[in-house]
Amino acid sequence: MAHSKGSIEMKVCTIPGTAVALMFQVTLCAADKTIDVTKSVLTIHVGKTGAFSMAGHEHWVDAPIARGQITEGAGSKVEFTVDARRLKVRADKEPAKDLPKVQEAMQSEVLESEKYQEIVFHSTEVTSTGGQSWQVTGTLTLHGVIKPVAVEVRGQGDIYTGLARIKQTDFGIKPISAGGGAVKVKDELEITFQVHAK
Repeated sequence: MAHSKGSIEMKVCTIPGTAVALMFQVTLCAADKTIDVTKSVLTIHVGKTGAFSMAGHEHWVDAPIARGQITEGAGSKVEFTVDARRLKVRADKEPAKDLPKVQEAMQSEVLESEKYQEIVFHSTEVTSTGGQSWQVTGTLTLHGVIKPVAVEVRGQGDIYTGLARIKQTDFGIKPISAGGGAVKVKDELEITFQVHAK
């Protein structure tokens, strides 16, 4: 197994040589894998800021992947879609009394998920950074806006983990605040994931 720019996993196959060559020809083979949406996890961490940030609290949001595909080998790529309407604020990280209000605000004020129902990522380049690590660049469609993003990815077999950071304002989203801005969420979101391929 070899790894290089533009490849998550370079799989080598051999084709019997012709009578002229009298040897095997080696070619790189692309392999498509489907993302296992029942096992894959994507989590968004929303931090807090402001003069009285100690009075607020941070949020963790689960974003289940609706569908996706990973292509390994020559022309490798990654693409997946999240249904914005299915994003859920994690109950184990949120005060019970605040959970319904935070969930409603995320869906109606932040995501406007009935209007912008899909969050889509398409890779444009996959570059090996050594071992089982890659820098994946691509485009993210969120809140009706398309922006370039970069993702750090590590792999182990058919499991890929990684981290990305984006700013809400880049996608036309105004971070929610309270108390005249004394308590508000951070513009930057931290996105972690564990993607299982099959």
